[in-house]
Amino acid sequence: MAVPVAFFATFFAYPVAAIVSRGLKAGGHWQFGRIADVLGQSDIRHVLWFTTWQAFASTVLTLLIALPGAYVFARFEFRGKQVLRAAVTVPFVLPTVVVGTAFLALIGRGGLLDGLWGVRLDTTVWAILLAHVFFNYAVVVRTVGGLWSQLDPRQEEAARMLGASRWTAWRKVTLPALGPAVAAAALMVFLFTFTSFGVVQILGGPTFSTLEVEIYRQTAQIFDLSTAAVLTIVQFAAVGIILAVHAWSVRRRESTLRLVDAAHTARRPRGAGQWALLAGVVATVAVLILLPLGVLIQRSFEGPDGFGLAYYKALTSSDSGVFLVPPIEAIGNSLTYALAATAIAVVIGGLAAAALTLPHSRLRSSGGTPMAGRLVRGFDALLMLPLGVSAVTVGFGFLITLDKPPLDLRGTWILVPMAQALVGVPFVVRTMLPVLRAVDGRLREAAAVLGASPLRAWREVDLPMVRRALLIAAGFAFAVSLGEFGATVFIARPDRPTLPVAVARLLGRAGDLNYGQAMALSTILMVVCAVSLLLLERIRTDRTTGEF
Repeated sequence: MAVPVAFFATFFAYPVAAIVSRGLKAGGHWQFGRIADVLGQSDIRHVLWFTTWQAFASTVLTLLIALPGAYVFARFEFRGKQVLRAAVTVPFVLPTVVVGTAFLALIGRGGLLDGLWGVRLDTTVWAILLAHVFFNYAVVVRTVGGLWSQLDPRQEEAARMLGASRWTAWRKVTLPALGPAVAAAALMVFLFTFTSFGVVQILGGPTFSTLEVEIYRQTAQIFDLSTAAVLTIVQFAAVGIILAVHAWSVRRRESTLRLVDAAHTARRPRGAGQWALLAGVVATVAVLILLPLGVLIQRSFEGPDGFGLAYYKALTSSDSGVFLVPPIEAIGNSLTYALAATAIAVVIGGLAAAALTLPHSRLRSSGGTPMAGRLVRGFDALLMLPLGVSAVTVGFGFLITLDKPPLDLRGTWILVPMAQALVGVPFVVRTMLPVLRAVDGRLREAAAVLGASPLRAWREVDLPMVRRALLIAAGFAFAVSLGEFGATVFIARPDRPTLPVAVARLLGRAGDLNYGQAMALSTILMVVCAVSLLLLERIRTDRTTGEF
């Protein structure tokens, strides 16, 4: 546990604490009165209200749209299921900048649906909400669907045989069992939308800001570190509450899983109603997910002289003045950074998951103490913080803290992978932890009795059982590292931009050429993420799904 704790203390806690202290200190004294001053400003209250309101609305809308999909993936077996599962997961690992760009292509700037609602304000709000549903659809499908597939359908059938209607049986039997998973999925969606950055920055314009967008504006544009520090504290407190409730819901879900049959329950749809439900889910995926991505691809090929590769060819030139190098180099930069970040995330996340597994197995065998259980849960929650705490704060914190020996990293390329790895580690832990906890500890003990060293016991016992989960964890870490934007926008060097940073800079400049190049780079990034997800689906098994 020492290595993960040292990693998070150095590259997460220290930069965030440094930014907050710098913003709230003046003349060597803490200015806590600044918190009330900032929160009393009407524009800041508007940001807090919009952040909370849009997160709540996005969560409710995501649950309403995604729960039928969770049922279909859990209970139905049909041709093309793996491809469809990969398709609904692609948006989750896409950079938020690309998601915003896809909906910008669909609704804004003369997009396919531009002006459909007639009022620009409504279009903007709906674009943000639908983009969040697009982004988080897979969270509900995987979290709720994973548990739903493990529920024994015979329990509901028994209630039907005793005279309950289909609705009553579902409400009395299935829904209570699904409650913890639905709550966990809702909390994760709320967390991701509450801290939304790229989507709101691109689609919201100057009118709408979340806390994360406002922190970026106060830090990078207004240079008001005091206000940014206060907003960081507010976001940190909100995220801490959300993660605490999420951890409680996960513990409830784990206790539910011990009561159900985990056998495979999917079967081919039967009857017109089930086939209609499957068709409805496929249509929803086509409209909600495939249509924005398809429009994004289409816009990338619509050059000034008609349909063609003009925007892709323009990526090889640096004449636009946006970058010091041709935009095409962002592809190689992103792949290099993402591979390095994946290696770091797998090592740190794997060690953290292993550290969380050992106390858990002792607690299950009554060898642990309640205090040990609380420490384990606290460390587990700590690993999730980078998903919710301002990435903008982390990135700017890197610049002002990692500039002196022995950690003078500002001029080195490794700074970007370190920031990306912070986001990748939680996915590695959430993927590896359920599988590691499923390994029977007696196998390790038997290997030790036969004379195997701890390293050999891990290589011979644990590794064969967790190899698939390790590959999936690495794939998720690679995909999310590839798309990290909030911290990277501060620390990526002008001569080595990443794909998300390049897309954001191109969108920030006027002109059809810049816009077309942004669409082309977004399409390339989307294809890389889609290929990664398809490969993960080929090695995926029901035992290696983890949280995501």
